[in-house]
Amino acid sequence: MMTRFAIMRFSALFGLLLLLGSCAEEKSKEETASKFEVPVTYYTLDNGLKVILSEDTTSPTAIVAVYYNIGFRNEPRDRTGFAHLFEHMMFQGSDNLGKMEFIKLVQENGGILNGSTRFDFTNYFEIIPSHKLETMLWAEADRMKGLSITQENLTNQQGVVKNEVKVNVLNQPYGGFPWLDMPQYANENWYNAHNFYGDLEDLDAASLEDVASFFDTFYAPNNAAISVVGDIDVEQTKAWIETYFGSIPAATLPPTPDISEPRQEEEKYFVKNDSLANKPALALAYHMPERNTPEYYAMGLLDQILIQGDNSLLVQKLENEKGFTSDVAGGINYLGSMFNYKGPMLWMYDFTFDDAESKEAILNAIDEVMTGLKGQIDQKMLDQAVVKIRSQLYDDIGGTFGLGRADLLCSFALFDDNPARINTLEAEFKKIDVETVQRTIDTFLRASNRTVLEVNPLLAANEKTQ
Repeated sequence: MMTRFAIMRFSALFGLLLLLGSCAEEKSKEETASKFEVPVTYYTLDNGLKVILSEDTTSPTAIVAVYYNIGFRNEPRDRTGFAHLFEHMMFQGSDNLGKMEFIKLVQENGGILNGSTRFDFTNYFEIIPSHKLETMLWAEADRMKGLSITQENLTNQQGVVKNEVKVNVLNQPYGGFPWLDMPQYANENWYNAHNFYGDLEDLDAASLEDVASFFDTFYAPNNAAISVVGDIDVEQTKAWIETYFGSIPAATLPPTPDISEPRQEEEKYFVKNDSLANKPALALAYHMPERNTPEYYAMGLLDQILIQGDNSLLVQKLENEKGFTSDVAGGINYLGSMFNYKGPMLWMYDFTFDDAESKEAILNAIDEVMTGLKGQIDQKMLDQAVVKIRSQLYDDIGGTFGLGRADLLCSFALFDDNPARINTLEAEFKKIDVETVQRTIDTFLRASNRTVLEVNPLLAANEKTQ
């Protein structure tokens, strides 16, 4: 028989065991969470098509994403805007689907779809109920092997794209600012510095022969990657992809153009007059380190420290302390993320401000942050930046039914031949120490690596004179 004291000791011991068990269980959960990995099945068909499959059973949906290794950068020199024009052409019909029938097929099967042109790729995707996966694979293969290239379709889409340029850029306040403008000012190499949306004369000059040659050259399986993400049977999906894509012939790809940028040695300053803008605006850009280097990951952390979130240094200075603006925004790669590009890139941010504010005072405040940055960086600050970037990364991977996951998988397959990189990103950021960040500041956040673009609001000036 236990004494009261022994019972108390036993109860205390039992409680301690329960507590330790609970702690161990929580630790196990944390370890499991920290070890979360995106499942990646990666292989290449005989015709060169890169295939990435990633199972996710959280919802009965699937994503088919096809990425072609052709973007704004390496379109023909005398055909600016051609990569974007061709994105539109891909919805005009194929061997077995007439004009706009691809869109109708997706929507009538409960799905959504879109496409876009980026710096280094053009992509197309469908999010559909998973039981319609085979249908979508067939449809994507159908337009990969046989696009409907007619003069009627070309003329129609030339008009659509020209109207898009007029609506989104030419007749829009701050049109093209800064995503379209800044690369043209900050870069020297034509491939990085031309008008990506396209000059209207170049769009008009595109011929049917140009379109056919572009399709045959760049829309081949050996210049593409397909990712299928979602509630899928991996082996069945492999079989379907082989059936529908395996017989499409490869193409002879042209040499890759030199898209490198020279080192910038002097600060650049430009003013863009905008007849529709009612407030001045500033954009500031710095050339990025080369992808996948320690400095590249360091810039990802510096991006978080400087402009991402309310606690970032430039937001604190320009919005909260000085009250110059309320809309500081930016990042690495305005047409995507810091992960889905290949060539030279800019780290950039922009904001509008009131006429009453002194542009010199604003730039002085920015310089205060930048010149004092190196002395502020410590390990705690880097740890906080890692938490922020990890949160954003997980949001991207899980968001929109996994579309962010499909994007990273295709990007890493095209650019690195290694979609499993998706599971190493957090570890790469954690490797970055204070010394690496300080070296990155000295090398890339120097004033001589900066380009400043000012919007001069002519509408505001005209209103004052009336």
